Amino acid sequence: MVCTDNRKGGHAMTTVVIVGAGPTGLTLACGLARQGVAVRVIEKADAFPTGSRGKTLNPRSLEVLADLGLGERLAAAGRTHLPFRKYFAGEFVNETEPFAGIRPSAGVPQPAGLWLPQTRVERLLRERLAEYGVTVELATELVDFTQDGDGVEVRLADGGRIRAAYLVACDGGRSTVRKLLGIPFVGDSAPEPMMVCGDVEVEGLDRGAWHQWFGPEGVFMLCPFEGTRRWQLQATPETDADGRTVPPSLESFRRLAALHTGRSDLVLTNATWLSTWRVNVRVAQRYRTGRAFLAGDCAHVHPTAGGLGMNTGIQDAWNLAWKLGYVVRGLAAPALLDTYQEERLPIAAWTLDVSTAGMAAVTEGISTPGVGVEAGRVGDLTGLSLGYPWSRLAAADPGGPLRAGDRAPDAVCPGPDATPGRLFDHFTGDHFTLLGLGPGARPALTALPDHLRAVALDDPDGSVRRAYGITGDALVLVRPDNHVALAVPAAGRAEVLGYLAALR
Repeated sequence: MVCTDNRKGGHAMTTVVIVGAGPTGLTLACGLARQGVAVRVIEKADAFPTGSRGKTLNPRSLEVLADLGLGERLAAAGRTHLPFRKYFAGEFVNETEPFAGIRPSAGVPQPAGLWLPQTRVERLLRERLAEYGVTVELATELVDFTQDGDGVEVRLADGGRIRAAYLVACDGGRSTVRKLLGIPFVGDSAPEPMMVCGDVEVEGLDRGAWHQWFGPEGVFMLCPFEGTRRWQLQATPETDADGRTVPPSLESFRRLAALHTGRSDLVLTNATWLSTWRVNVRVAQRYRTGRAFLAGDCAHVHPTAGGLGMNTGIQDAWNLAWKLGYVVRGLAAPALLDTYQEERLPIAAWTLDVSTAGMAAVTEGISTPGVGVEAGRVGDLTGLSLGYPWSRLAAADPGGPLRAGDRAPDAVCPGPDATPGRLFDHFTGDHFTLLGLGPGARPALTALPDHLRAVALDDPDGSVRRAYGITGDALVLVRPDNHVALAVPAAGRAEVLGYLAALR
């Protein structure tokens, strides 16, 4: 299918058009481009955002982005440990650090989240995408599209058109694509803003902590960003004499700082990304109509407690990327795409529940000395425990605590020359991985399909077996998104090949 764009001139054949260049769209684009899928990313804004917005990547997102080759770059840009310094009615109460004492383990190489602004995550993803020869097309707005049995045709605001096989909407909570599809966005929205936000520069405050002032007047927080002069400000909105919310501004931020901190020595300057945030708890009724898919905020929005927004979108994209790539590459039948909603919609429901409960806990704690945003950690926010055991792609269980559909743990896995290595090194890429544990599994590891990588493991100390909850010689099939597909005895080669054949 040849796609054309009247404003930009002709383009090569396009297979997938992604609408929206936030973390979700960029992760999806990288995952597809790595597979050799022809992809275009269009973004209606005429410049990339500069406001911080989201500010943490959870451990599961770090694993995803490391698989895409961004692990070292992200680590260099952010910080893993940030104390929460808490005040009540202007007075210091205590300081805690949620990830204090947490260290990497054999199964979890990145147990702590990473603090860095969303803008940096996006920039690193754009740089990675450019290494595949793909750049984001700014000032390119979708206004309509049609689809048929062969593909979609996107109409742009400037009159240009793009013809492609699939369309993925990553265009945020006000998604144009979702509205054009007529997909209900079910849930509730608060009538008034709950928070004002902005990026500011601050003098007179220690940059070694996230400062959180709670008290009768509400909340005021300043979070520093590594390697910059910037802080993210979040606060209960200022109201005027009639009780109406005062729009965010540097002057309002200064008044809020004085009100909540009781300090006259804090100097706030250079306010940017002035924003308000209201509670929205909504989920799309479905994630797909024909050849059009929803991912990220256009599929689900929820309270900020727990920092799950950017992370859930990245993990939506991770789930969809390999499936869409396998279908267009002829490695799987289109029915595989039905498992995207099957697996990710329950995760969205969980996310809405956890973030709503977390926001309620934080709100309740505003009037309690010593309570800060960590009150919102009412569930596992690392993403490491989330899996898809209900999915049709979850076949034979290992028989222990690890289930088919769960995240595949890392483990020490020396190479054939005894050089240090890890299982995650073998998982990196767009292939299935077949782990052969013990000599009895060796015969099953030959003459396999090109998209299946075989890894022979002697596992003399049993560390891999313990990580995967199995005993004896066995085969473990791991999906391209690093979730367990099945685990069978060493003689189960036919089951492994049958699993792959069923995808086609």
